[in-house]
Order: sequence, then C-alpha cells, then structure tokens
Amino acid sequence: MAHLFDPLPLRDLVLSNRIVVSPMCQYSSTDGFANDWHFVHLASRAVGGAGLVFTEASAVLPEARISPQDLGIWSDDHIENLARIARFIHHQGSVAGMQLAHAGRKASTRRPWEGQGTISESDGGWRKVVAPSAIRFAEQYPLPQALTREAIRQVVDAFAEATRRAGQAGFPVIEIHAAHGYLIHEFLSPLSNRREDHYGGSFENRTRILREIVSAVRSVWPARAPLFVRISATDWVEGGWDIEQSIELARQLKPLGVDLIDCSSGGNVPHAKIPVCPLYQTPFAERIRREAGILTGAVGMITTPLEADHIVQSGQADVVIMARQFLRDPYWPLRAARELGHPAAWPAQYLRAAPEGSPARTPVHRAGLEAAFEEQHAVPDE
Repeated sequence: MAHLFDPLPLRDLVLSNRIVVSPMCQYSSTDGFANDWHFVHLASRAVGGAGLVFTEASAVLPEARISPQDLGIWSDDHIENLARIARFIHHQGSVAGMQLAHAGRKASTRRPWEGQGTISESDGGWRKVVAPSAIRFAEQYPLPQALTREAIRQVVDAFAEATRRAGQAGFPVIEIHAAHGYLIHEFLSPLSNRREDHYGGSFENRTRILREIVSAVRSVWPARAPLFVRISATDWVEGGWDIEQSIELARQLKPLGVDLIDCSSGGNVPHAKIPVCPLYQTPFAERIRREAGILTGAVGMITTPLEADHIVQSGQADVVIMARQFLRDPYWPLRAARELGHPAAWPAQYLRAAPEGSPARTPVHRAGLEAAFEEQHAVPDE
C-alpha cells in the first residue's frame, strides 16, 4: 500500500495525496503580476497529480520582493491573474496554495542567473530595504534599515491584507514564509536580530512578530481553511536559531491556528556549513511532529517515490514537499504512482496514455470554503 497517496484532511479541505509542490521562485513577473509563465508552471504540476500546488513566495509589499521580478499580492489588481491559476489547479483535482513572504534584508537583489547582490534603482531596485537590525546579509547585499515599531505593524497588516486577497483569488491554503533568511526568519534568529525592544533579545521577543502575523492572518482567514508556516528549523550555526527553538515555536503556533509546519533550514547567514544530502532535513520534520504534536512537511533532496513514501509511512512527516524534482519532472506523482503500484487518477484528456483502469480526475469542490470566506468579509447591513 502506498501511504504517499493517502488522502489528508486539513480542516474543511482534503488533499487527494501527500505530495506538495514547494514554492519555487520563478523571477518572471512584471510589477508583481502573474503571467502565462506562472500559469503554465503551476498548472503543469497540477496536471501532474500533486495534491497541493503552492505559488512561489508572493510579496506582501512592493519592497518585500527578493527581486524586481517576484510575484506579488500587495494590490487588488493582482487578484484576477492569480484567480485564473487557482481555478485551473482545482479543476485538475489539486488544491492551490499561496505562500506569503517578505524578503527583509535579502530584498532588491538580482535574479540568480544574473549574479548575486544588490540591484540598482536604475535596473528596477529600490532604496528601502528593511530588517530587524541594520545588518547586511553579505557584503554585496544592501544595508537594511531597522524597522520601527510602526513599520512592524505595517508589515503585520500587509500579511493580513495579502491573505484577504489570496482568499478572493480562490486559494484555500496559505503558507507564511518564515524561513531562508527572509524577514520573519531574521527576527527569529539572534544572528540577525540585535534589537533591544519587545521584538529582540529573548525567545519570546524574537518570535513575537511571527505570532502577531499568524494572529492577523487568522483574523481574516476562515476557521475552515488551513494555514501553514514554513520555517528554517536551524541556522546551521552555533548560537543561532536551532531545532529546540523550532519545536517550542511550533508548540506556540498550533493554538494560534497553524495547521502544519513546513520544515526547511538555513539561509540566514552565508557562512553556514550545511550537510546537504538526500533527506537531510527530514529529521527536523520528524522531531517537530513528535514533540510539538503538529502536522509537518518534509522538504529537501527528496527525489524518489520510495523515499517519499517511506517518510509518510514511517511517520516522519505528514506531507512531502518537493521543489527541484518537480522542475525536472512535472508529472512526478503519476510516475510515483506507477512505481508504487497505486492506481492514480489521470486527466481525462490523457487517459489514453494512462495505465489500464486508471480513473479520471474530478475537480476539487471548495464551495464551502468560498462561502466561509465571503461570510468572513461580509459587510453588515446598515
């Protein structure tokens, strides 16, 4: 029996399987708008059979982008193009998710294939790069401004407003990006947070902004809809953020309405020595799942169906979140089903090439969640 293809209930949603397409930056937007590239990129993974397909990190403010070409959700104008993508994903029997993000001190930088470091204003960059403290990520990166208390409140509000827009665009799952050295992770880690106010110093203070963002997001997000948080479980540097703090953070986030912790690592300092190898981050998902009593996702160098199935079967994580393998093989779930002997559903248009007896897919029905979102934002009668 292939446990990788067990359904997963998440509040009022049910994922058809445990395979999740990880947020993968495409650096292909203009002014934050989704375009044909994003449609094809995300739609292909839904056709390929993933249970949940996440957008790339979507900036909650213009200055929250990693690069000028990042996807955005800071304007109501962004909703229409994103809604087209969500509708198609759901028609394929998958669920559409949106990752909300703020790049912090790693903002206003070049696309990976154009080199590293700051991008000039003449090339589309911007001056206002912010962080918990005025500490560069690396020499070639911009020097950030330390956020004021008022600016922190504006960031929290921006996550809530982005959540509202994501719901209106038809995304029933939200993930808050608190990993990889971006703004929220910068607050969590003492390596990047040297503040002496209520947002720095102690564990409670360093994690405050994430708790505030989660609460703000939940205030505008239906109780019936799932909420994920991606964290870097460790900085891989002594004296930085680590797995013990991650476990305690997960314990605090669960009662605030977080359903799943997406367990990545690293990204906050350039000199970290990360022992990259197959499944190297899976133990973090296993510990957080066991010790915090919350659903987790395993991510990082997971490539084969047997590896992925074992992670779920052994209870190391509840979902497998894959990135680069999906770039190599958009239809990886269909291949995994064949290798594991599971009768996966195929798009009706492709049944002639499917294994004999394969069922046709049915769309995801989310009318209940749409009604819940409309109720959440209903205007009271005068």
